[in-house]
Amino acid sequence: MAGLAASDLLGPTEIRELAARLDLQPAKHLGQNFVVDAGTVTRIAAQARLLPGDVVLEVGPGFGSLTLPLLAEADRVGDGQVLAVEIDPVLAAELPVTVATRAPGLAPRLTVLRADAARVTELPGDPPTALVANLPYNVAVPVVLHLLATFGSLRRGLVMVQAEVADRMSAAPGSRVYGIPSAKLAWFADVRRAGSVPRGVFWPVPRVDSGLVAFTVREPPASGVGRDQVFAVIDAAFSQRRKTLRAALAGWAGSAARAEQALRAAGIDPGLRGEALGIEEFARIAAAG
Repeated sequence: MAGLAASDLLGPTEIRELAARLDLQPAKHLGQNFVVDAGTVTRIAAQARLLPGDVVLEVGPGFGSLTLPLLAEADRVGDGQVLAVEIDPVLAAELPVTVATRAPGLAPRLTVLRADAARVTELPGDPPTALVANLPYNVAVPVVLHLLATFGSLRRGLVMVQAEVADRMSAAPGSRVYGIPSAKLAWFADVRRAGSVPRGVFWPVPRVDSGLVAFTVREPPASGVGRDQVFAVIDAAFSQRRKTLRAALAGWAGSAARAEQALRAAGIDPGLRGEALGIEEFARIAAAG
C-alpha cells in the first residue's frame, strides 16, 4: 500500500495501548465500536475505489484504523485528501499525532475537524467528494441523509453500518425491510449492499454483525417539487405501514378523499401501500398534492 507498511496499521494491541494511554473507554452513547482488524480496514479502503483528487469525508475515525489505509489510497491514486470529522475531543486531538507517528509521509493529506457530523454544515478545505466511514449504529441513517443534503459535492460513498441497517438502507420497493431510510436515500443516490463485516473485528464486540453500503449520487426525480415535499409524503406513507396509501396519506392531504385525488392524478392506485412505491412515485404524489 502506497506510503504505508503493514506494520504501520493499527491492530488490537496498538488500539488497546492507545486507549490505555488516553485513559479512554468506548462510549456507548456515542456508538463507539472500533475496528481492530487491519485486513478489514484495508479491504474497505480499497473497495471505496477512490479517484485522483478525491476528498474523502470520514465520519467517526476514532483511533484512525480506517484513516490510515484511506490516506494511503488517497496517496496511491494521486492528489487525494482525507477530512476526518470526530465528535470525541480526545480522539480528534490524537488522530493527527497517530498519523504523523505511523505514516509521516501521509500526514499532510489529513485534516481533522472536531464536530458532530449530524450537525456540521461547513467543512474546511476543498469540498468532499466521497464518504467512507464506519458509522455509529445509532445515528447512521440520519448522518448519511444530512451529509448528502448538505454537501452536494459528494458523488459516492461506502459506509459500514449495522447489518440490519445496511439491509434497510439498500432495500428495493416491495422488500419487507423497504421503508423511510431506503426511500429517502433513493432521492439522492443509487444504493446497494456491498458486503458483510463480522462482529469479531470490533472492540468492544457488538451484539450484531455489520454490513457495507455503497452509493452513487445521481440527480433526483424531475418532478418539479423539492426534497422536503417529497420526504413529507414518504413520512406519511410509512407512518402506518399496514394502511393503504389512501388512508395513510389522509393527514398529509387533508382528507382521505383528497389523498385519493392526488394519488389518481399521479397515476397511482390508492389501494397500494407505501412499500410498493419507488422514489419517482413518491415525487409524483408530492407534485400532485
